This record gives sequence, structure tokens and C-alpha cells, in this order.
Amino acid sequence: MSNTYKSAGVDKEEGYKTVDKIKSAVAETHNENVLNNLGSFGAFYQIAGYKNPVLVSGTDGVGTKLKVALDSKKYDSIGVDCFAMCANDILCHGAKPLFFLDYLACGKLDSEIAAEIVMGMVKACKDNECSLIGGETAEMPGMYKPGDYDVAGFCVGIVEKENIIDGSKIKSGHKIIALPSSGFHSNGFSLVRKIFTDFNEEFEGKPLYETLLVPTRLYYQPVHKLLEEVKVDGIAHITGGGIIENIPRIIPNGLSAQIDTSAIRIPSVMLELEKRGNIERTEMYGTFNMGVGMVIVIDANHAEKVLNLLDDAYEIGEITEGEEKIVLN
Repeated sequence: MSNTYKSAGVDKEEGYKTVDKIKSAVAETHNENVLNNLGSFGAFYQIAGYKNPVLVSGTDGVGTKLKVALDSKKYDSIGVDCFAMCANDILCHGAKPLFFLDYLACGKLDSEIAAEIVMGMVKACKDNECSLIGGETAEMPGMYKPGDYDVAGFCVGIVEKENIIDGSKIKSGHKIIALPSSGFHSNGFSLVRKIFTDFNEEFEGKPLYETLLVPTRLYYQPVHKLLEEVKVDGIAHITGGGIIENIPRIIPNGLSAQIDTSAIRIPSVMLELEKRGNIERTEMYGTFNMGVGMVIVIDANHAEKVLNLLDDAYEIGEITEGEEKIVLN
């Protein structure tokens, strides 16, 4: 019997099935700027309507949250997570997402699972005016075990050069506004899985995995509406490293973000993790978003307007002079 690619563990037919299951839905994310369809060696996207455009790009994955999804056999939310982690990052600079590409790796491809993951990306792209223009599915037996998957994404957005947000205009007296997260988002799951070992246990009346797999919140729609009304000087996406590591990324030298931790609305599942795992509160703030998915830094004169425009936003601190870029009070 002769050797074939399939006998080595790679089933090309399953890859073709995956494409067949997703191609019509992916096409629905395209607009007049997308110049070709799936199947080309590269994806074409033309830029129009900008005077001095700057492309802003980001890449990310979903980490070991994927393990919770695979163990729970619930795959639809992971694609949303992958898109959100990338799109929320570029949003910090005021960028509108233009197009997204995905990378899906596995040990043995199951077209049903792969299609379900990609369909989550499709939904997120459609909801955020972004085109899913390409991707790669890699079946790699020997590198991954059968049933294992890894997912990453790449998002490219655009902003007028004069509208780039980079934190450089933040000044003492600015207010720090929090936008709530939808849960753990896609960070800290190695610790989450160490403490929560049974994803099927009941938590607040439903299986724990349902709470853990709530998708990462997408902030593009509310924040871009805000940017049309108010001048924002800093935006931080609270991802790995939590508030402690991410807010300092946008704070100029000589200034300090004073955070009132008593104002932060911590989700009950995070409090349960902290209690069950005997985790120090500082460790929690340095690992998880603690209920704050995104932070906006704004001139104090605009703070009330921001709170009115963003229904669920609330103030958690202010900028002062100081050498420590962040202080938790």
C-alpha cells in the first residue's frame, strides 16, 4: 500500500468541507473594498475615503480559554473572542477595523468544529463593520493531539493620522472611565483552569462553562460613537496583566493613574475564583480585568458627557502628577 498525505494524518477533503461550510457566510462580511474572494494566494482590500490614512494592526489569540471550549464542546464563542482581542487592541488608537484574517491549527481537522469557530468570527466581523478576507487552516498531526485546536487572528484597521490616540495628550486632572467587561474575556485562563477544575459544576444556576465562555466584549460600536462626540486622550484595553500592566502603557512619564478600587464592580465569578484559590487581590488585579474591559482617559470637563453617552460606563479614578504610573487605592 502506497503512502499518502491522508495516511500521514492530513485529510485534505476535510479542509475542503470546512471551506464549503464557511465561504458563503464569509462573503457576507465583504464590502465594495474587498476585491477578491477566498481561494486566492492573497486578499485584496482597497482604501478609500481617507485624507492621510494610517493603518493600525493587531494580532492575538484566545489562550487556554480554548481548552474550556474544547472540553465543554462549545465552540461558537471562541471565534468572537479571537476577533475581539484583536479589534479591541487597535481600537485603543482610534482605529476602525477594516479586515480580519484567522489562523486555525489542529491535530486532526473536524470541519464541523472548524466551521463553528469561524462562524463566530463571521458574526463578530459583521457586527463590527469588518471584512473577514482570508485565513489559514493547518492540520498538523504530531504537533497537536487529535481534538486539540489553536486559534489566532490578525486585524487591520484605519485612522486618520490627526486622530490617532496614543495617550500623549493625557494630563493631570483627567478622569479615568471604566467600560465593564463581559467576564474573564480571554485572559488568565491557565489560572482559572487550575482553580476551577470542573467546568460542568453549577454556578449561579447554570453550568460554570457557560459563564467562563461568555465572549470577550467588543467595544468598537460604543467607543466609535463616543469618538464622534468627544475628544478622547487615552484608551487602554485591559487584557493580560490586568489594570496594573495595561493602564501604564498609555500614561506619559511624570503622571500617575490613581485608581479607586472600591469603585470597581468585580464580577461574582472572579470573587469566587479569588476565594476558592486563596489568591491575593494584587495578583487578581495583575492577572484579570476584574470587570473592567476597557478604560477611557478623558478631560474632566467631558467626563459627564462620556458617562451619559456610554450607558454602563463609570468613573474609577483620575490622573495626577507622580512617578508611579499606576496606584491602586
